[in-house]
Amino acid sequence: MPHAQRAEDMTGLLQAWRRGDEAARDVLLSRVYAHLKRIAAAQLRGERFDHTLQPTALVHEAYLRLVDQARVDWRDRAHFFGLVATTMRRVLIDHARRRCRLKRQYAEPAPGLTIAGSGAREVDLLDLDRALEKLATESARAAKVVEMRYFAGLEIDEVATCLEVSPATVKRDWEFARAWMRVEMQLEA
Repeated sequence: MPHAQRAEDMTGLLQAWRRGDEAARDVLLSRVYAHLKRIAAAQLRGERFDHTLQPTALVHEAYLRLVDQARVDWRDRAHFFGLVATTMRRVLIDHARRRCRLKRQYAEPAPGLTIAGSGAREVDLLDLDRALEKLATESARAAKVVEMRYFAGLEIDEVATCLEVSPATVKRDWEFARAWMRVEMQLEA
């Protein structure tokens, strides 16, 4: 099935879900489950080897949080994956915060996450979250671009659709945000 047809089909399922059609929700989630697991696996790849959160658990936790959002006005595929990005980010941050509370008791190393453009250097997930929150005060759209590109793996065109801006605008925001994050987090280029 061509990408455009899949996107239209997904948009129809999202709209049916919004109207309360649980069967549409189940069909939609069965179709995107493998993609969500790939996103989760990519997010967890930079974590410690003994990280307790696995891709399946991350997807399931994000799913539970998304299902609770029955009143969301799902617009299309990009919007859905944008919300998935936000939800996965929140799950990872909540998990890191819980680990940090335990870490104070057991003095374990902080959870790390390698981000694009940082080479092999690991970045503390809570530091990344704080930096994104700070970026959002300077440029909310650039912070959303980072979230959608990094946490949901969306392409430039998909982010542009979701944010209702041009792909060129997303590219500028992406470059700005990456440079800003390198400075804020003192990462090497």
